[in-house]
Amino acid sequence: MSDASKGLRLYNTLTRTKEDFFPIDPRNVRMYVCGPTVYDFAHIGNARPVIVFDVLFRLLRHLYGQAHVTYVRNITDVDDKINDRALRDFGGEIASGKLSLNEAIRRVTEKTADQFHKDVATLGCLEPTVEPRATEFVEPRADGKVDMISLIQRLIERGHAYVAAGEVLFDTASMPDYGQLSKRYLDEQQAGARVAVDPHKKNPGDFVLWKLSSPEEPGWDSPWGRGRPGWHIECSAMSAAYLGEVFDIHGGGLDLIFPHHENEIAQSRCAHGTDVMAKVWMHNGFLQVEGQKMSKSLGNFYSINELLETEIFGGRRWPGEVLRLAMLMTHYREPIDFSVRKLEEAENTLRKWKRAADLVPAAAKQLPVEVVEALSDDLATYSAFQVLTQLAGEAVDFNAAGDGNAIAGNDAAASLKAALLFLGFDVTPAKVDEDAIARAIAKRLTLIAAGNWAEADRIRAELLAQGIQLKDGKDPVTSARITTWEIKR
Repeated sequence: MSDASKGLRLYNTLTRTKEDFFPIDPRNVRMYVCGPTVYDFAHIGNARPVIVFDVLFRLLRHLYGQAHVTYVRNITDVDDKINDRALRDFGGEIASGKLSLNEAIRRVTEKTADQFHKDVATLGCLEPTVEPRATEFVEPRADGKVDMISLIQRLIERGHAYVAAGEVLFDTASMPDYGQLSKRYLDEQQAGARVAVDPHKKNPGDFVLWKLSSPEEPGWDSPWGRGRPGWHIECSAMSAAYLGEVFDIHGGGLDLIFPHHENEIAQSRCAHGTDVMAKVWMHNGFLQVEGQKMSKSLGNFYSINELLETEIFGGRRWPGEVLRLAMLMTHYREPIDFSVRKLEEAENTLRKWKRAADLVPAAAKQLPVEVVEALSDDLATYSAFQVLTQLAGEAVDFNAAGDGNAIAGNDAAASLKAALLFLGFDVTPAKVDEDAIARAIAKRLTLIAAGNWAEADRIRAELLAQGIQLKDGKDPVTSARITTWEIKR
């Protein structure tokens, strides 16, 4: 199959247009996505790019072959926020000499990185092909892969960086077309508007490549003194290390366009002498919670783990695949209002799809072409989900009609099951723990007898989330309240 016949079109932030996608090398389609800074548990806003680009990863593997796609998503484990968290959590041990700051930082990042991996796996996301950690790419490496110190040295040698007040800074004026991605050109920028004001800078927009570390801060030896890298240089080094100087797709959240991605482009292009860093730049839209910007001060800041494991949002826990579907019901470039209502809608939709998919034991060998076509149009997940809903309706209706219609119904159910698997949803029939259900029903009846309807309703909702629907009635002999249940996938 030729590249042109694959029909993949993606919106490119760099050109502000939807374009036909032609990989540099169809035998190795290369994508880089900015990963988490692991100073704390990932929040629900962090989940959106992970889920969005997981779908793109799956689609690229389908179109070009699993062995021909390289997906790199980094872990940022060197950052001032990480330093602060290490001092907060292990300050006593550091002060007493039981732990060095570097050891404390490692403990913080190992814990939060492990939790991130567990959380995104529960969201149905595949592991990336490579997941480099920033701390592994600061100094020159034995394997010769690109590192940050060498990249900074190259920028200095090429006249794109300079040393001032103990820092190495990128000289934005040395790049005539700086600002192409964000459309924030140097002559339009104002100091103080996401641009740090420092008297030692040649230009207000110049940004840090390397900064000195105090004895109390983590650091690496370098030609410019013991210090640590700036944020932007990390991704320039790690992407080049695994994907080369120019690669196919760079993704992340809309908030990263400026300054992070703009500065990545500047560093990479000027260090390597290339016209572009990545051919296509993709960005997912912002996320609000119940119509408001997510913030700790508003009390609507939720980690992925909190939504999965606690009853903090809507009074209940939410399955990972419900969170996944809720994220994908809105087109990735549009803003999303993350709400209890949206989660409930996703849960009901997923239940209907699974109930129809359960009509057959195995998935179809081929994906529905309509699903692939929808996703190939800039990840139009909503259009793909309309196909799934149509297949679910056909599966149920044809099987109910019986006779020859059952064959068509089973075909629809098998295609639906294949599409659900492809999109990262579990189609394994749910295992029912009848003893646990009986205990939950008994507890609920006790709560009803005590007039605690809120807790009783919570148990009903929690069981429904597991596909168990309760039906209340009366014993025909004793008139006592009884509750029966059935599986409603």
